[in-house]
Amino acid sequence: MTVLSIENISKKYILSSKGKSNNDLRDTITGWSKRLVNPGGISADIKQDFWALKNVSFDVQQGDRLGLVGANGAGKSTLLKILSQITEPTTGSIRIRGRMASLLEVGTGFHPELTGRENIFLNGAILGMRKAEINRHFDAIVDFAGIEKFIDTPVKRYSSGMYVRLGFAIAAHLEPEILVVDEVLAVGDADFQKKSIGKMRDVSNSGRTLLFVSHNLTAVQGLCNKGAYLRSGELIKYGPVDEVITEYIKNVSKFQLAQSWTDPGPAPGNDFVKIKSIRLVPDESHTRPNLDTTTHLRLELEYWNFIDNAELNVSIFLYSMTGECIFNIGDEAKFYQKGTVKAVCEIPGDFLNDGSYYLSVMIVRDRLAPVYFFEDAIAFDIIDYREGTEWVGKWPGAIRPKMIQVRSWQTELS
Repeated sequence: MTVLSIENISKKYILSSKGKSNNDLRDTITGWSKRLVNPGGISADIKQDFWALKNVSFDVQQGDRLGLVGANGAGKSTLLKILSQITEPTTGSIRIRGRMASLLEVGTGFHPELTGRENIFLNGAILGMRKAEINRHFDAIVDFAGIEKFIDTPVKRYSSGMYVRLGFAIAAHLEPEILVVDEVLAVGDADFQKKSIGKMRDVSNSGRTLLFVSHNLTAVQGLCNKGAYLRSGELIKYGPVDEVITEYIKNVSKFQLAQSWTDPGPAPGNDFVKIKSIRLVPDESHTRPNLDTTTHLRLELEYWNFIDNAELNVSIFLYSMTGECIFNIGDEAKFYQKGTVKAVCEIPGDFLNDGSYYLSVMIVRDRLAPVYFFEDAIAFDIIDYREGTEWVGKWPGAIRPKMIQVRSWQTELS
């Protein structure tokens, strides 16, 4: 059964800017005095149409867990505000079957002067709940939010974490047919994230519908069965969540996994060596469409050597996108004649953390003199992949080595 139907939704905003910017107090006073003397002589505001959404259409079925993905400014939050009837679309229509509860921002719908207890009843009333229904869920809401000591404190004194815990607890426990959640996991701690994911699964398993927005693709992939990818206000792909996330990553990743040259002339290098090809390839056993934390990688380098009887070796540098060197490793120096030289470096799976990386290559002569440094030769994304854990937050560190294990055992019985 279709519980949410979105037909050709578009949303236009009017952006305005001054024809002349005033940079300091003197310019401001000058402009003000000129408007007094000659009101028509000052350029008017420049108005420009901005379409936050453009003809977005899709249907959501009862029990679906829909994850909305896209870069900042893609239109995700605008779409949720339209669905939550906070703002109206410029064109198009929506049809909603059932009661909807929304948690779009920290403290959505809270009155800062009211206590946590009063805000629970206020939010329940806004959702159309009767007092008896709210009373039935009250203890579960307070327990889930973990704010029992502060339930009679005005929420203006709550931290952002307490705000979001209470807001999510209210929205999730008052049994809406459709639950809309926007980036709720970004504020909570590890325990709250785990509880939230579990509660959202319970919501969907009970036949209710979930719309979930998050930049945490691991959470989206682990929780949702459907996905919608928005870019610049347009719906790029809608369907099974794995396919949607694959399309999203493919579009946002502008990295280069291979470079090659057939002629030494334009190839990077110098009179001593020139790069013929460099590429990063996953192991043949890797069947998933994107490189992830389990993927075994193979770096293959081939270069032209123009030095006769030269002792050469290759030094490889792997950097994070923020510039930290993850490792620097080289091969054994050997003597080579003029011609092509090949080098291979294996990067095992379950070693790198999810994130963005780039590789640079240095060719060294006589074990200490750099011949050529090929900077930023390869750049690539590693996406997350997890099994056997409910934790969906960011895994800390630049590497995630599975070969380094922690073992625990009991030394004595208590």
